[in-house]
Amino acid sequence: MAKLVEKVYGDALFQQSVQSGKTDELFQEVKDIKEVLEDNNQLVKLLNHPNISKEDKEKVVENIFKGRVSDDLTGFLLLVIRKDRQKYLFKILDYYIDKVKEYKKIGVAAVTTACEMNETQKKAIEDKLISTTEYESFEIEYIVDSGLIGGMIIRVGDKVIDSSLKNKIEKMSRELYKIRLERW
Repeated sequence: MAKLVEKVYGDALFQQSVQSGKTDELFQEVKDIKEVLEDNNQLVKLLNHPNISKEDKEKVVENIFKGRVSDDLTGFLLLVIRKDRQKYLFKILDYYIDKVKEYKKIGVAAVTTACEMNETQKKAIEDKLISTTEYESFEIEYIVDSGLIGGMIIRVGDKVIDSSLKNKIEKMSRELYKIRLERW
């Protein structure tokens, strides 16, 4: 059910943001709200507490966000509370963020290398990703894992390109093991 809830509410917010022409504004505000919620565990507990009335939760949300984010987004948060869907709020916000990134053709990638890369190397990877995908820009997380020995692993969504030396050595090892078994 969670998947359905995040999709229904995330799609509704996305449609509203596109129709109103405020996609960029709402995108930033949603990221800011998500950050506030991540930094304030007590607020999340309050919003999910079964013994606190919806009215009290709505007042808290209005006190925190009204005037700081658009009325559209404040109204959306209040709707989520009225419909008792606040426990799905993180997933709804994540869904919306992913939907806007898809709409704006922003790819998300993780690049793992054996050692730290310089800015020129990072730019070359980003340029290659842009030229070989449908995305116009990328948010790239660079990870260092010395266990790779060399090469890199690039993950974009559910696609993985593993050109690490560790992977190549493991493949060769499996092939050699098969050869050894066939001789006996």
